Amino acid sequence: MIEGNVSANAVASHAYPFGAAPVSEAPERDDALVSAVVRAVEATGAHAGSVFLVSGDRRSLVLAAACGTPPSLLGGWRRIPVNSRIPVADAYRSGRMVHLAGAQETMRRFPQLSLAVPYPFGSASVPVRSGGRTFGALAVVWTSMPDGTGLSRGQRRQLHAVADRLGTTLAGLSAHGALGEYDDETAPMVVPVPSAPVIRVGLFDWNLDTGDLTADDELCAIFAIPPREFDGRADTLAARIEPVDLPGFRSAARAAVTRGRVLAHCLRILDRGGGHRLVELWGRVPGSPDDPQASSHLVGAVLDSGSGMAAVAAIERLADGFFALSPDGRVAYANHSLESLLRVRQDELLGHRPWDVLPWLADPVYEDRYRAAVVSQQPVSFLVRRPPDEWLVFSLHPGAQGMTGWAAPVNQPVPADTGPGTPVPEEAPPVLSAPPPVAPRLGALYRVLQLGSALTEAVTAREVCDAVADQLLPAFGGQRLAIAVVEEGRLRQIAQRGYSKRFLARFEGTPLHARLPVTDALTSGAPLFIESREKLLETYPGILAAHSNSWAFLPLIASNRPVGACMLGFDEVHRFPEEERGVLTALGGLIAQALERARLYDAEFALARGLQDGLLPHRLPTVPGLRVTGRYLPSTRGMDIGGDWYDVIPTGEEVALIVGDVEGHNVAAAAVMGQLRSAVRAFVTAGHRPAEVVAGTNRLHLDLDPVLLASCCYARVHPPSGVVRIVRAGHCPPLLRLPDGHTEILDVPGGPLLGVEAPAAYPESELRLAPGSVLALYTDGLVERRHSDIGSGLERLRASLARMGGSRLDEVADALLREARRSTDRADDIALLLTEYVPA
Repeated sequence: MIEGNVSANAVASHAYPFGAAPVSEAPERDDALVSAVVRAVEATGAHAGSVFLVSGDRRSLVLAAACGTPPSLLGGWRRIPVNSRIPVADAYRSGRMVHLAGAQETMRRFPQLSLAVPYPFGSASVPVRSGGRTFGALAVVWTSMPDGTGLSRGQRRQLHAVADRLGTTLAGLSAHGALGEYDDETAPMVVPVPSAPVIRVGLFDWNLDTGDLTADDELCAIFAIPPREFDGRADTLAARIEPVDLPGFRSAARAAVTRGRVLAHCLRILDRGGGHRLVELWGRVPGSPDDPQASSHLVGAVLDSGSGMAAVAAIERLADGFFALSPDGRVAYANHSLESLLRVRQDELLGHRPWDVLPWLADPVYEDRYRAAVVSQQPVSFLVRRPPDEWLVFSLHPGAQGMTGWAAPVNQPVPADTGPGTPVPEEAPPVLSAPPPVAPRLGALYRVLQLGSALTEAVTAREVCDAVADQLLPAFGGQRLAIAVVEEGRLRQIAQRGYSKRFLARFEGTPLHARLPVTDALTSGAPLFIESREKLLETYPGILAAHSNSWAFLPLIASNRPVGACMLGFDEVHRFPEEERGVLTALGGLIAQALERARLYDAEFALARGLQDGLLPHRLPTVPGLRVTGRYLPSTRGMDIGGDWYDVIPTGEEVALIVGDVEGHNVAAAAVMGQLRSAVRAFVTAGHRPAEVVAGTNRLHLDLDPVLLASCCYARVHPPSGVVRIVRAGHCPPLLRLPDGHTEILDVPGGPLLGVEAPAAYPESELRLAPGSVLALYTDGLVERRHSDIGSGLERLRASLARMGGSRLDEVADALLREARRSTDRADDIALLLTEYVPA
């Protein structure tokens, strides 16, 4: 049992099994994380738990500590985007617990999670917060209950309490600057699920001359003597030893004097019930054997393995193969029968994963069976083909501390069409005469991934429906498909494949309260599978059935809101096995998300056009002594809108120039851009210095609780003198082309991005422009290229600007954007502001 403040160093060997763990810079934080994840597992009876902390840029949740199932087993969960549809991220964003009782609820609410971890389990995720700040999220995973229930109300309260205590601790550490940050370089701490010790060890110091013996409490417990009643005499312990073992015990003690140690001498200890237990005595004589005083003492330990030694001996006598796997899948024990069964030596297996040692176990389906057992904590049995043509049955029995495995030969003929990893039904005997067909898990997952990939490329609602029809009908053998969306409480058909328009027209505008299978599925939120025409007519008398004989009605639910419904029709009678129903349920969630996204895209696109036109300046002011020109080029991916902007603001004898970049390419980015542009204008108009303008904009951005970060480069030019003062906030350095054509990248110091921290310093640099100089401010979309570093992009831009001496400013701007305009796969938008100093 791990109690209270668990030291992070104590678990370093679990997180870093092949070397020393780096010394943590925040040990109090690490202790709190480990203690919290262990308490969460204990309080809920879960078999795995994890704590995620928000990264420094607040874009991701980074795994900080885990208990139970190693994160490396599942993969891909070290870093979770804050905006992803994963329960941990959902709990962090919403500030509420996400409780998923079992696989069906997980598939319905989080289909992406079901795709990534397609095993039955329950989970709960709670935010870790204190006051108004959320530090991350705490999650636990448990074995799905047969009755479909999850955590009890009391267990949920305890989980909340653990998360709240952790939040309070982290808040205190943050106030003292001892919290630190988590990023990709921070390795998570991994601890095992607490359990009672299997082996007891008692320590002693025995004076052979006087017979005095000092024993710890554990040694007294092994000898069934209350510690307070032990009189410190070796004879008292000897009275608890099986009489026939006493001569050998005394002989071992005398031999210790001459040899200097006792090596694994076995003794039988009498218990109060009249039986006995076998223990081992290990000891040595401290100091040199030639030292009379040292040789009179024997120090050592008594090991009580309970029934473990007898169990190991019994397993070694069995003809079948038995083995134990650690939580990360490595072989911790293998009996000798397993050696002959697998035809591999014990020393080749121990410490390795079976599928890494044996080529015929390297098929991913076998590792998938292992993962299924670990995540679901339910036994798994399956068939394995050992070359050339021999079959073995494997059975895995998981537990909190690892897994026990059993393997035996299949002596009956196995059908030729049996595939690797064929599951063995629970009711089937170990020796099978007719194994079931191959489970379609991998094929089903492949279909899900194919549809998911197609949906990510679909933008409009029509494209989404075409992708669904192209993927879903051939994958499940259907011939007809119809998709309807919900508008004002009624269903409106938007796509069909295989049905006649005349048939579907009868159902156009159907209210949601109508007694039809499609509306019943949608209002209940659960898919409806009807396998025969008789069953359809029995449940819905008088309904028009067209030419189909089986149907699947999938509700399309996104964000707990009905989006529409999808109907699949089959010409022949189609049986829906449990796994196929689960996959179709998950696909319904994917289709709903894609359809909702596509419909929102149309609305957002219209709004985006209006925002883009309204936020960027339509014309730049005329400023004596300066020529100014600006350009904006949207990205070619996603919406035709972004967060890049430029502005020119006259103020008295000076003029303010600014170029900024808000992350993202959507309406949210444009809205933040509008706020920042307005803030800059307000601070400039109020007469603040350049550093104060940027610092004030940063404070205002933080006050608005930003979810998007921004950068900017601000320059204040005084045309009468040519003096320019420059401030950078996480932005690209400006370029300066001198009248002789020499162009340089201005190495001016900068401050942090806008929206990162409130007390931020933004240094101000000053230089004097020569007549004819050109100052270039731009965003990173102009210099970033795929497969090329930003330094190379800056050098390309510098060289291009240097070559354009003598050209008009508008021509220079167009030339700098010429290559970007030709690109059809430009991921970022571009803002460019060129200023030429032309004093009268």
